[in-house]
Amino acid sequence: MIQTMRWFGPNDPVALAHIRQAGCTGVVTALHQIPVGEIWSPEAIAERIALIEKAGGLYWSVVESLPVHEAIKKGLPSREQYIANYRESLRNLAACGIQTVCYNFMPVLDWSRTNLVYELPNGAKTLRFVWQDFAVFDLCILKRPGADKDYAPEVQKAAVAQFAGMSEADKQKLQQTALLGLPGSEEAFSLENFQSLLDAYAEIGDAELRQNLYYFIQQVAPIAEECGINLCIHPDDPPRPLLGLPRVVSTASDLQQLLDASPERANGITFCTGSLGVRADNDLPAMFSHFADRIHFIHLRATIREENPLNFHEADHLTGDVDMYAVVKAIVLEEKRRATLGLEDAQIPFRPDHGHQMLDDLGKKTYPGYSAIGRLKGLAEIRGLELGIRNSFV
Repeated sequence: MIQTMRWFGPNDPVALAHIRQAGCTGVVTALHQIPVGEIWSPEAIAERIALIEKAGGLYWSVVESLPVHEAIKKGLPSREQYIANYRESLRNLAACGIQTVCYNFMPVLDWSRTNLVYELPNGAKTLRFVWQDFAVFDLCILKRPGADKDYAPEVQKAAVAQFAGMSEADKQKLQQTALLGLPGSEEAFSLENFQSLLDAYAEIGDAELRQNLYYFIQQVAPIAEECGINLCIHPDDPPRPLLGLPRVVSTASDLQQLLDASPERANGITFCTGSLGVRADNDLPAMFSHFADRIHFIHLRATIREENPLNFHEADHLTGDVDMYAVVKAIVLEEKRRATLGLEDAQIPFRPDHGHQMLDDLGKKTYPGYSAIGRLKGLAEIRGLELGIRNSFV
């Protein structure tokens, strides 16, 4: 397993030196400064590679993410130019030696939480999603037309009562948290323009979004295969519809349909145990084994489903609802299979996804979920788990 960490570029409070000291060799990053849809030039890619390698002992192992323009997700006529740009970016990345590119197909928001600093009993802080809190935002702050259809009557009633008792500061904090869905940024959408972004999906349901995804992958996977790049889609986070928007990468069935839509091995999966693990009906070890040959990148983290199963928070990497032992064992077995076949990608890059804010990091400002010490703790736990599993095969 290739040990990596995500790095948000030169402004990331977690320095490349810290990632190296954690024991990683790979860096997972992206060119966040380039507007979505524009071509990543060879010069910009080479500049980022040089910056990473200058730190010593590190290389750019995975692009996360090469973002998909909203015009592609919505199936607009302008998607053809954005798809052409995407193919050109893939060619440029391949020419610079990059072999793994992660992307997602979540409309408007990349991820959603309702609390970024949920305090655990031990004093560490973590990310949390509470369905009723999200209903407060949707029904009472955003006031999305038709939102009442998405919540049970008792949830609506409780949300209205909760909103009435909230301070203006609490309302503002919930709004900012719910609208903070862009990786590598601490800037939230404005409430004023957010509804217009949702309105653009008024005629796009589950079937339409799936077809737009399949069209996209059919246009880019052959180019990726030709270039020697493995594309890997990230699952929905959380894996269920929100804000009236469809989510089409949440279950084993969703993943199978995507792989069937374009048969190239380059059309693959980012196996995120945290996102997929939120759903109790996702059997993660079985899913990994089933899709193993098409899994090109792995995010390892665990969540805990709370008393209300629609609520969850980020757990320690080994103690949540995810059977991390069974997942890592499946990874090790797949890597052994690939090595036996002599495949170039016998080692699969993974990163400890998210991490608790703890110890000295409690006083620092970092990207939500991406403080150094919490991820280091998760990496150390997974590293030890992998070593124990590998030694058990001797």
